Amino acid sequence: MSMIDGLPPLRSVIAEHGLSARKSLGQNFLLDLNLTAKIARQAGDLSACDVLEIGPGPGGLTRGLLAEGARRVLAVEKDSRCLPALAQIADAYPGRLEVLNADALEIDPMAHLTPPVRVVANLPYNVGTELLVRWLTPAFWPPFWQSLTLMFQREVAERIVAPPGGKSYGRLAILAQWRAEARIVMDLPPEAFTPAPKVRSAVVHLTARPEPLHPADPKVLSRVVATAFNQRRKMLRASLRGLAPDIEEHLRRAGIAPTDRAEQVPIEGFCALARALAEA
Repeated sequence: MSMIDGLPPLRSVIAEHGLSARKSLGQNFLLDLNLTAKIARQAGDLSACDVLEIGPGPGGLTRGLLAEGARRVLAVEKDSRCLPALAQIADAYPGRLEVLNADALEIDPMAHLTPPVRVVANLPYNVGTELLVRWLTPAFWPPFWQSLTLMFQREVAERIVAPPGGKSYGRLAILAQWRAEARIVMDLPPEAFTPAPKVRSAVVHLTARPEPLHPADPKVLSRVVATAFNQRRKMLRASLRGLAPDIEEHLRRAGIAPTDRAEQVPIEGFCALARALAEA
């Protein structure tokens, strides 16, 4: 492992500060600085951006982001044990790293960020999906972020980028792809982490669309998609019956066969159905 800066190797940092990963916090640390720098590069040119990082832990990805030229990094870390290690990084990059000892689910990061903003994070497994959904469902669009470059379990990553027709396609795929361009840009084996998880991981890069892929009211679309996939094995005329007594007519108006199942309907079809129901 080559060094990307003059700071100590991450294994030494972890030993010095007693930073054993805690399962209760969803922690799996990336110790290879070559890998963390590679993840940072997947986010593109960061020299003119503030970067939001959630769950930096001992700071492997933080160091990658700063070494790759991020204008400024806001690192939100719930585990106070990591603060001394992150303070050493802040000292090595004066004025470019701010660390918040906080729960990412409970703060407004924009109070500490200057646009344009990109989010890059090895998300704690226990809050990763919830944070993604929040970032994809703000009150106003476009959102505060230009792009999201996020580490997930491979299974979750596949759900985000899934096309219609398979078992991975569902609410998360529609939510992500309706408002962003999403693709998997890296795969990581369990042994890349300490401790090694039982599953493979992947990095997903999402770029915010200026406007959603197809017009639809977000609340109506969310309700339609949630209802359809809650009973994904049923035909839509049965699973969506509770939305409207004449649901078959609305399905046909949207170009959807009433006998289709949720996983067969592309995003455009769900948006058309949401518009038909909203008009009714």
